[in-house]
Amino acid sequence: MQSITSRHCGDMVFETNVGEHKILNDVPPTPEWGGKGRNPTPPDYFVASLSSCIAAFVVQYCNQVGVDSSDITVEISYEKATNPAHLKDFAVNINLPNAEIGDRAEAIKRVAGKCTVHETICKMNTLPINVYDKSAVPE
Repeated sequence: MQSITSRHCGDMVFETNVGEHKILNDVPPTPEWGGKGRNPTPPDYFVASLSSCIAAFVVQYCNQVGVDSSDITVEISYEKATNPAHLKDFAVNINLPNAEIGDRAEAIKRVAGKCTVHETICKMNTLPINVYDKSAVPE
């Protein structure tokens, strides 16, 4: 099973190890959270993950069918909501500025909707959470 680990670096900055890579995140620069805007927030990375996953799936499809995907952009707009804190009203815009997609628009939408991150969101209905203290360190 794969795993990713995040650790607190102090002052509301967190470092996440993803294989050989390190990602830093901050929390929102608000009095409530105390972040300083030095790095993206966890929700920013969540949306960025979805955007880049969609882009990768679309580019792979375009390469397979001979559609020019150069300079592709995938923009995701969304709202932040409270009580409980969550993201909502997602809208995805895929721009293929150098392509003529003809009747492939629906196929591109289907491919975009099949990206791993989107599929995970759709299938996820629970998140088991375990908490350990110094008396019960996991093996």
